[in-house]
Amino acid sequence: MPLSEHEQRMLEQMERALYAEDPKFASALEGSGLRTYTRRRVYQAVAGFLVGIALLMAGMVAKQVWLSVVGFLVMLGCAVLAVTGWRKAPKPGEQAAGADGQPAARRQGRQRRSMMDRIEQRWQKRRDEQGGH
Repeated sequence: MPLSEHEQRMLEQMERALYAEDPKFASALEGSGLRTYTRRRVYQAVAGFLVGIALLMAGMVAKQVWLSVVGFLVMLGCAVLAVTGWRKAPKPGEQAAGADGQPAARRQGRQRRSMMDRIEQRWQKRRDEQGGH
């Protein structure tokens, strides 16, 4: 559920106040969000990949095909998690503000709204054209 305009303004005021009071603490909080989560996820995926290799090798040594297949599937799943986590990780400083100085989530919200506006306009135009015929 998106925030209302009033709630967004209040949140921005609170962020500015936090930066004004303690910029060091604010910058520490800024980097601990999504970037830390995705980094942890990538590390877990790498560890899972190594477990998958161990299962694959154990299945080959024990001549248990099902264990090797499970190991391969674990490796595949962890590789997908690592790649998607790596791509989603924001660059240092990207989460705080972009080139125009606005928070990334705010810019994305505006772009999404304008895209939705264009889609709604196209839909309305099609309905009007079909309704007239």
